[in-house]
Parts: sequence; C-alpha cells; structure tokens
Amino acid sequence: MAEFGEWTKKGATLSDATAHKEYGVSRDFIVNGIQSGKLEYREGAIWGNPYLRILKSQLERYIAEELGSNYLESRKNKTELRKVNQEIAEAKKKLAELLERKAKIEKSEAI
Repeated sequence: MAEFGEWTKKGATLSDATAHKEYGVSRDFIVNGIQSGKLEYREGAIWGNPYLRILKSQLERYIAEELGSNYLESRKNKTELRKVNQEIAEAKKKLAELLERKAKIEKSEAI
C-alpha cells in the first residue's frame, strides 16, 4: 500500500476532479479502483462539496493496468502540452505588456 509519509508529500495526491482533468478518468472508474482494493483514498470537502483524495502513484498504476500504458502516456503528454501552451500564452502577454511599457518610456524620453 502507500509508503510512509506519501500522503503528506507535495504533489503526491490529487482529487477525483483533478484526476478527471489530467487523466480523463471518471469518478466511477476511481470508485471501482477503491472497491477492488487497488486505490487508497481519503475523503475531503471544500465549501461543503465532497471529493475523494487519492495517491497519484497508485492511480497511474491502476490506469496502466486497466486502460493500458499507452493511454496513460498519451494523457500525461496532453496534460503537459496544455501546461506548456498556457505558459507560452502568459509569456506572450507579459512580453506585449513590457513592449508597450518600453514604448511609453522611449516616447517620454524623446520629448
């Protein structure tokens, strides 16, 4: 089962909603894993909304078993690509703001 202290490590757990977003698995898929004894979980609630917290390492093993390692790898790649695209968009926005600021400063110096 879980290694000592695994529940408290940063990034070692995720909610069922995050699992759906990152790995494309449903809550029913996770519940089936819990019922079969392959996934450990803890219950939580935010603003009165319940969620399941599961270990990322166990979920990845379970997904590889049930859906195949190719599925797992493609979902991880899609998630990483989405994060990279988001960072690129943020960098472009920041660059546009800096160029606008630079132009204003150069314009004020010319006067």
